[in-house]
Amino acid sequence: MAIGRWEFKAYRKFKPHLLMVVAQMGYTFLYFITEASFNHGMNPHVYITYRHFVAGIVMLPFAYFLERVSLTLNMYFASLRYTSPTFVASMVNTIASLTFIIAVVLRMETLDIRNTRGMAKVVGTVVSLVGVMIMTLYKGPVVKNLWGALIHIHGNGTIHEDWLKGSILTIGSCITWSIWYIMQAITLKKYPAQLSLTTWMSFLGGAQSAVFTACIQHKPSAWRIGFNIDFWSTIYGGVVVSGLIIFIQLWCTEQRGPVFVTMFNPLSTILVAFLAYFVLGEILYTGSILGGIIVIIGLYVVLWGKEGDQKYDINSQKDSSLNNEEQTETKIQVISSVDK
Repeated sequence: MAIGRWEFKAYRKFKPHLLMVVAQMGYTFLYFITEASFNHGMNPHVYITYRHFVAGIVMLPFAYFLERVSLTLNMYFASLRYTSPTFVASMVNTIASLTFIIAVVLRMETLDIRNTRGMAKVVGTVVSLVGVMIMTLYKGPVVKNLWGALIHIHGNGTIHEDWLKGSILTIGSCITWSIWYIMQAITLKKYPAQLSLTTWMSFLGGAQSAVFTACIQHKPSAWRIGFNIDFWSTIYGGVVVSGLIIFIQLWCTEQRGPVFVTMFNPLSTILVAFLAYFVLGEILYTGSILGGIIVIIGLYVVLWGKEGDQKYDINSQKDSSLNNEEQTETKIQVISSVDK
């Protein structure tokens, strides 16, 4: 019985960690299936519109029976069309640093550099950012692949054509993505219904994306998709990513805060680089490996600081509850003496 109780407590403690690992694994596959779809010729803005509506339709019944942001994704997947999955997955790691800075400014995240916890979060954030910069700016020698690509993604040549434009779009999406995480945390305090919130975000994001796409895409043929990679990438993006994974992130945001959620982004970067090298045969540089190791070190340092904050908050709540009980007992004794 004691072992069973310990396992249950350990599961409850590390449940947000496990869910975020699952979410990052889901994001990893998203990079490759959407790249294949864009290579096939699908418009990224049309993809986002369909994906939002698919997510809204799928999540609606769950939200109804169990419980009674569009600009970011448009820039994000447009940058994927101009660069590569490894580059985009690396740049996404800046979201953690940006979210931490915004959360500190809005006083949603506690920061006290005089103690070990606060210093760990600052140092971990800086180290993760340094790792991302190394992966982005420093290539180094090429790591030779002993075999060719196991899977070939054929395209029409319209992808990877403008790295400068892709970099600007990626940075813009990371900034708006950080703000989106902060808005989630604020909204969940007044509307703690993750399924319903996911459904509303999907429908509203689809409507916004439809208007945006209609303004820049005037070809009716762009809205037609067949029963091919375009269809499956839309279904996967809508059901798994915009539906299930967004719900997981909302739940973890309510439990641990927005910074905790964003600090798991480096895991997807490592998985993307691994699959791109061993499965798709993309070129991998030593700078990517070095930067990935540094990013992981920074991730664990920040998580260690976050765990310290959580223990401190629990102890503070216990102390405050004990003080309240002592004050209540004192009041009872005073009232009893007065009655006597």
